[in-house]
Amino acid sequence: MNDASTTLETLKAKARAFCEERDWDRFHDPKELAIGLITEASELLEHFRFRSKDEVAALLGDGKSREQIEDELADAFFLILRFAQRNAVDLTAALARKMEKNARNYPVELAKGSNRKYTEF
Repeated sequence: MNDASTTLETLKAKARAFCEERDWDRFHDPKELAIGLITEASELLEHFRFRSKDEVAALLGDGKSREQIEDELADAFFLILRFAQRNAVDLTAALARKMEKNARNYPVELAKGSNRKYTEF
């Protein structure tokens, strides 16, 4: 499997099957999945806390560290997929809608090269 040949629907189905085999549906309500997502995102962040850009680059260049980082990212992605699967969220449609909002909030002529929030333009 790779990004170029795998659909989100396929990934949602894999997440569903994995959890159903383990009888985990009862633990995966929206609140618990959201808590899990923030927990996994925090575990991802731990790898970068108090590190310089050079140290982060070294982490991503090291096989073992990179795998640990990818594992945390995958854990967060799994919970996003699971939340979407359990709650009938079309992630592609949601992302497209959000990107349209972002395009309105961050017009190129104001946002290009800037890290300011749209309320500061």
